Amino acid sequence: MDQHVFPFMRTMAEEGTAFAIHMKDARLGFSSPALLDKVMRLLDGIQMDNRDTKGDVYEYMLGKIASAGQNGQFRTPRHIIELMVRLMAPTPKDTICDPAAGTCGFLVTAGEYLRETHPEMLRNKEAREHFHNHMFHGFDFDPTMLRIGSMNMVLHGVENADVAYRDSLAEEHGADTGTYSLILANPPFAGSLDYDATAKDLQKVVKTKKTELLFLALFLRLMRTGGRAAVVVPDGVLFGSSKAHKDIRRIIVEDQKLDAIIKLPSGVFRPYAGVSTAIMIFTKTESGGTDNVWFYDMEADGLSLDDKRTELLPPKKLGPVPAEALTEEEHAKNNLPDILARWGTLEAEAERPRTAQSFMVPLADIQATGTWDLSLNRYKEVVHEEVDHQPPKEIIAELRAIEAEIAEGLDRLEGMLR
Repeated sequence: MDQHVFPFMRTMAEEGTAFAIHMKDARLGFSSPALLDKVMRLLDGIQMDNRDTKGDVYEYMLGKIASAGQNGQFRTPRHIIELMVRLMAPTPKDTICDPAAGTCGFLVTAGEYLRETHPEMLRNKEAREHFHNHMFHGFDFDPTMLRIGSMNMVLHGVENADVAYRDSLAEEHGADTGTYSLILANPPFAGSLDYDATAKDLQKVVKTKKTELLFLALFLRLMRTGGRAAVVVPDGVLFGSSKAHKDIRRIIVEDQKLDAIIKLPSGVFRPYAGVSTAIMIFTKTESGGTDNVWFYDMEADGLSLDDKRTELLPPKKLGPVPAEALTEEEHAKNNLPDILARWGTLEAEAERPRTAQSFMVPLADIQATGTWDLSLNRYKEVVHEEVDHQPPKEIIAELRAIEAEIAEGLDRLEGMLR
């Protein structure tokens, strides 16, 4: 393996491809021949003729990564990725980018979605060429993630995805400004960069050191006009009070078109992180267009929200497109199918009251906050149960009667003791 197989793997791909570039430094990570032998025997028992099986085995191994990366990256749960991809519904003509690609989960899922919904795409020479060579673009600055990501794309049937080394926040973006029609990402957040280390074209959009705000500026820079984005952001982006926070919200709400805010439960990324997050969906228009913003309060994603993340329903009833329909009781444990269903009928959402799980908020209400506040709790109304109130005089009279009864009882008890 060390002297023959790995050297062959480093040179098997066509020179210049992402796979060849990232595999050139690959080394065998096994120090024990017995362990390698055990792994090979287990893999030998799995039928690998099917592309889906290879991808599933690889995804399973990625799912067993037990800790976050050194640079704060962590694996986005597969069902959350699938929800975001299905909300955006990529088409064969899209050019898709994830500027914080990691293991390329978003790109892989987008590719699988296209194979499922547009099977004719791969029978057309032009569309097939675009799919294998020009559709998928993923950037990261961790060589290990790049190697994992490029291998992930190959095993999922994309021959030459553009998985490249790039520090997305530090490099100027003149070469691919306005290139991509769809961005899907869960960028690292809660970080802070020096002004000098940040690309100047991003600082022109929003003057800040916070990575979560810089990534939003980056997405707007990379998207073409008419392009769409579905990205995970920490809650602080939605209501932060700094000038940079307000500036980026104003740009997305007033200069572009904000489509939706889907609040995620705080345990979605456990055990890696317990931070509260939301999915932000917007369209680059450069001319405004926000009319009503759709808010959805996701309360459950099908798994427990503790560090164990155990499944709350049978596998056939999990994910955004379960194999079996959910009952109302089961919906309370998995909101994902409901999110997709309501997204498909947004016209009806305008009729929902703000006490519902999802509702529309007009642009005027967001502007009226003065800070372009996008936190769901700012607009959600709580249902208060009606309670029968007793007049204070009656309550006092009852208390005095009880007091008198207690005093009388104490007197009788004292008499008995004498």
